[in-house]
Amino acid sequence: MNDSQTATKFDIPLVVNGKTITVHAFPMERLLDVLRVQIGLTGTKEGCGEGECGSCSVLVDGALVNSCLIPVLQASGTHITTIEGLATDKRLHALQQAFLDFGGAQCGICTPGMILAAVHLLSKNPQPTGADIREGLSGNLCRCTGYLQIFEAVADAAVRCRQ
Repeated sequence: MNDSQTATKFDIPLVVNGKTITVHAFPMERLLDVLRVQIGLTGTKEGCGEGECGSCSVLVDGALVNSCLIPVLQASGTHITTIEGLATDKRLHALQQAFLDFGGAQCGICTPGMILAAVHLLSKNPQPTGADIREGLSGNLCRCTGYLQIFEAVADAAVRCRQ
C-alpha cells in the first residue's frame, strides 16, 4: 500500500467558476486532477505534469498557477477560475473569441492555460505592449500553433476588452 491509499480524504470547500462546492479528496491530490476528474472541468489540460508548460494554468484568487503543482488542500476556500468560467451567458470571453479569430489554437492542449495567462496579464495590464504580452505568456508553451497568432490574439483582445 502506498501513502495515497492509506491517507484520509477530507471535505475541501472551493469556489470554482463562481459556484461554491465541496470536494472529497486526499489533501495532496493535485488540483488539476480534482478539477478534471471530480468536478468534470476537462478544459484544464495536463501537458507536462511538472509545472513547465502552463497547459494546466488556472486562476486561484486572481493569481495564475499551474494546477498540476497545487495540492487541493492548498486551494481550500479559494476562488478558482478555469477556462469554462470565462464565457458568460454562452458568449465567449473576448480572449476566447480572439484565439478563434486569429487561429491561436490548433491541438488545444495549451489553449486554456494560454488564455488564462492572457486574462491574468490583461487584468494587471489592460494596455500591454508586444513585449508585455510575450512576458505575460512566457510560462506557457505551445508546440503546434506558433506564437505569432497567439500574440496577435491577445493584442486584439486587449483592444476589445477596453471597448
